[in-house]
Amino acid sequence: MADETDNGVWTADELMHGRGGTDTNHPPATSPTGSATSKAAGGRFSTRKLKGKEKADPMEWGLPGHLTEEEVATFMKFRDEVEKRGGEFKNTVYSFGDIEGEAYCLTRWLRARKFKYDDVIAMIEEATEVRKEARKHEFYPDPVSALGCEPSVFMAQYPQLYHGHAKNGCPVFISKPGVLNVDGMECITTLDGILKFHWHVMMHDYKTRLLKHKEANPNFNRFECVVVIDLDHLSSSQLSSRALSIVKTQTAIDSVCFPETMNRTLVINAPRFFSLTWNVIKGWIDPRTAGKIELISSRKSWEARLRELVDEDQLPSDYGGTAVPTTETLKKEAPEGVMQQHHELIHVRSSGHTVVDVPAGGAMEVKVFTRSSTEVTITIVDENEKSKVYAPAVTVQHTGGKDENDPPTSVLITKSRISGPVKAKIKIDSKGSRFSAAGNYMVACNIHRQ
Repeated sequence: MADETDNGVWTADELMHGRGGTDTNHPPATSPTGSATSKAAGGRFSTRKLKGKEKADPMEWGLPGHLTEEEVATFMKFRDEVEKRGGEFKNTVYSFGDIEGEAYCLTRWLRARKFKYDDVIAMIEEATEVRKEARKHEFYPDPVSALGCEPSVFMAQYPQLYHGHAKNGCPVFISKPGVLNVDGMECITTLDGILKFHWHVMMHDYKTRLLKHKEANPNFNRFECVVVIDLDHLSSSQLSSRALSIVKTQTAIDSVCFPETMNRTLVINAPRFFSLTWNVIKGWIDPRTAGKIELISSRKSWEARLRELVDEDQLPSDYGGTAVPTTETLKKEAPEGVMQQHHELIHVRSSGHTVVDVPAGGAMEVKVFTRSSTEVTITIVDENEKSKVYAPAVTVQHTGGKDENDPPTSVLITKSRISGPVKAKIKIDSKGSRFSAAGNYMVACNIHRQ
């Protein structure tokens, strides 16, 4: 059960000066000399005086315990409006549930529109409309149905994962857009599928992590996330309109429906061209948002910074910690009973192939995704004994629409699983003109335990 001292109704004085006790998410502020700021009544701390004579820490602005009289008035008006409207309006505001606590939940929305009451109300009305379709489907509890493919196939094209918690209790989210495979994504899903999957992640994964951590740690109040954006391997050619559409699709929901959920973002391994661009962008955004984003290219520097924010046992070993590497965590996305996976994008002109080792004790099934309208045949043979056929020729051709939200074609190539140990050669042969390319084919192999 959540601590009532955090989730109960806050008085105006508490909203301005804070409550007694320890808040593990933001300890009492310190002055430039390192001493704690002056106490208010009841042993409470405040980082600024009501008349603005003392400047606030921008990272604490708008949080419970740090509001001005004007902001408290807006808070009270907003609280009354939420209760009066109720229904889906209130459900939108409390998207993570009542356990977040009234004060912390409402100030998230207020901070997002700088305590401008009319703008906050308009934002929630927009968010309620944006949520409407997803809510009808219970925010897509089945990720396979949402994406049109297994999440592990999606993650192989765009690695993203939650991994432990930061020292302040916030979940740690690692995204690797530097290795985003846009052609692979286009083969397996749609922008609409990515949108649905993001609803699933926010409402059935991220939300669950927050609630579990709150139940275990009642003083955890900041329903936010520490984000690591890894730009390793990013090239300027990857910043295509399709790539940006994928990223934009995922972030569009968050900006309207889950405001102020970014605690801090570290952009690491940034190439020089991105660093120069960031210096310009930084001047366009408000100091508080800019202060939450750190751009660090040196591995030694970003590892040290991550260890300041995250305990080593919560940090993956490939990011400077002692926990399991992200590659191992991503493997957990595999369907139950699958011991290995192989995902490969094959670009076919007249023909193409890939070879997969199926170990002893394993049995492989193969599925192929494509948007190519050229007819091809796909056969699986033994790499060392070509006459041994494991899966006879299967015809694959995309006959659906060409719009970005028309689903791709997927075909199961193996009528029965291929038992190891074998080296299986998956061959793709085009039936189209030799002067034209057949297109891209995503080969997805699941090796099950026998």
